Amino acid sequence: MNSPPPSRGRPRDPRSHEAIIGATARLLVEVGYAATSIGAVAARAGVGKDTIYRRWSGKPELVFEAVFTATDDAPPPDTGTLTGDLTELLRGLIDEFHAPAAAAALPGLLADFASDPELKARIRGDFLAPSKERLLVVFERAVQRGEIAAETPVDLVLDTLAGAVFFHVGLVGEHPDPQLAALLAAVVAKGIEVR
Repeated sequence: MNSPPPSRGRPRDPRSHEAIIGATARLLVEVGYAATSIGAVAARAGVGKDTIYRRWSGKPELVFEAVFTATDDAPPPDTGTLTGDLTELLRGLIDEFHAPAAAAALPGLLADFASDPELKARIRGDFLAPSKERLLVVFERAVQRGEIAAETPVDLVLDTLAGAVFFHVGLVGEHPDPQLAALLAAVVAKGIEVR
């Protein structure tokens, strides 16, 4: 994992960061993705636009972080089984995609990603890769317990899980059944278990 370059000037104020993230999520729900602007976020958060641009290169990165990284700081689950761990991971992902801010942001973000390959690469490198890296421990433990083989394509498994949630909750807009996380986890764990 790459560590960010050391920052220059004043250290970041975590209160400003939280104010910006919170303001972004609230504006998305209130006015939608298209009408959410860096200026509106800055005014709502009580910071200058420069403060936002020092942290995010533009609206898509800011929105993505505000909406789709809430579970990234949680420690990887350790329930004692791969199915249990995947269930916990999926519950967090389902909650993230089912949140009103996610529903408001998703169409606009998808359009921005489709039209800007550099943006897609930045999101993949800055947000998705570190998130996947953090979850490797779940699969390493499953290998140690003999549940899965060492050569299991973990990236593909994680993409499969995220894709199922994205399609079911984010794209189709289904209200997630309380058992969705457990069902998806069981299907995927069964599919990759050692036979």
